[in-house]
Amino acid sequence: MDEVIDQLRELNQPVPVPLELPDEDLLVEIEEELLIGLPPELRDFLLQVSDVIYGRLEPVTVTDPQLHTHLPELAANAWNAGVPRDLLPLCQDGNNYYLVDADNQVLYWDAESGELTDEGWESVWLWARDVWLAS
Repeated sequence: MDEVIDQLRELNQPVPVPLELPDEDLLVEIEEELLIGLPPELRDFLLQVSDVIYGRLEPVTVTDPQLHTHLPELAANAWNAGVPRDLLPLCQDGNNYYLVDADNQVLYWDAESGELTDEGWESVWLWARDVWLAS
């Protein structure tokens, strides 16, 4: 995990208005808004690297409700598209979603089929290493 965080920090692209990292209080508000608890690794991801901008993929954020990556809005869109309600989006990729389950596993949902695929990662941090950093 620390190695992935260090890599993301090194590759973080400068932007005119940088994103901010959330605090625990904001994450509690987000959970109340979603009516679902954040899996522990998604919580850590948001607290530690949700301000990183790198590559073509844009993982979820929580500090600015105006962003297209804002978790509550992205979750509502994903659930409306047919994603199971017990999964939270980690990242939207076109019409498809990388999703986190309660056990911190990342699953891939294909919009065309409307189903989860066989693609998956054992943790949010493995997804960040294998998918986000590779993008």
